[in-house]
Amino acid sequence: MFPMLKPVPTLMSCLFAMMLLCSARPAAVAKSGPVAMTAPMGAAWHKLTTEPYRGKQDDIHFVDARVGFYVNGSGRIYRTVDGGDHWTEVLHQPGTYFRTVGMVDGQLGFAGNIGTEYFPGVTDTIPLYVTRDGGDHWSPVTGIGGPQVKGLCAIDVLRTHFVNAGQPAERVLVHAAGRVGGPAFLMRSLDAGATWKSIDLNDQIAMITDVRFFDEMNGLVLGADDANIERAHAVMASTRDGGVTWQRVYTSARPYEIMWKVSFPTRQIGFATVQSYDPDTTVTHRIVAKTEDGGRTWREIPLVDAFPVREFGVGFADPQTGWVGTSTGGFETRDGGRSWKRVEMGRAVNKIRIVPEGRSYVAYAIGVEVFKFSTLPPDSSGKR
Repeated sequence: MFPMLKPVPTLMSCLFAMMLLCSARPAAVAKSGPVAMTAPMGAAWHKLTTEPYRGKQDDIHFVDARVGFYVNGSGRIYRTVDGGDHWTEVLHQPGTYFRTVGMVDGQLGFAGNIGTEYFPGVTDTIPLYVTRDGGDHWSPVTGIGGPQVKGLCAIDVLRTHFVNAGQPAERVLVHAAGRVGGPAFLMRSLDAGATWKSIDLNDQIAMITDVRFFDEMNGLVLGADDANIERAHAVMASTRDGGVTWQRVYTSARPYEIMWKVSFPTRQIGFATVQSYDPDTTVTHRIVAKTEDGGRTWREIPLVDAFPVREFGVGFADPQTGWVGTSTGGFETRDGGRSWKRVEMGRAVNKIRIVPEGRSYVAYAIGVEVFKFSTLPPDSSGKR
């Protein structure tokens, strides 16, 4: 379903209209450092065969180009082991709204729940679940130190390298944050989810829709500065001390806005989507925020001039090549955001994952449906 924020009649009517519209119709391993990749020859977006879903599905994550998971608001988690050709339901848990998923490897992973008092029918108060057997079983994450987390919208998995007693070693950082509409909390693990602590960020940001860390100390959260959409401005905050202190690095000048998702194809270059819920039909400019200094400063670049467009996910394979998902379909750039063209990659794409495959890559996009960017199958049956 589409985001519902704190009670504003004009927003509610807008969101229910969006839900009716829908019903009528890089992976963790890549984050250890930027890798030069090229698109597969003849690659294009094509729809994968998945279970029908009424509304927007929110997250998809791949361990590699073959093994992946996606989640949705019906309490379902699906798994593929063949690059999305076939999907198996591994969990159905009514009352849970799975908003986000992040895998450490083929066995260990996490799924986040948006929590109660937001979407109708959600009764589950547990924010985070873990699997240790490749998705066959999921259980609540317990023993979280810090304040109670209401719900989650994003999970960030990062592999880092360090020297331990003179030997190279690896550390896996997992951050989970939320939620849209507030309240704003960050969950943090420095040991691949073995232990967790939570951080209350409500003094810095009213809601969190995405999180991205670059190492143990440096990271970003994004969302809005007010839970009431009439007063909300899109914001992003950064930390350089592991979440102890935060500084605003972007605030939109317009109300009715939320910063939604972020993508960094390199450590220095990043792109973030900015949603507009302004009911004024003369407010038609849709923009993307771009940084070229690692997130310290951001500037706005135009996406399209069209009132019906509401932005969701963003994913860049390299500094020039990327995609944005919106309520009316996808947009593609091949020149770093200087120009955009419409592309068929599904409606309301909320998350785009770029996954290395040798020296090339594939990409997955989830929204109302699930799409894959790769060499097209030779016929409509999906046979390769």
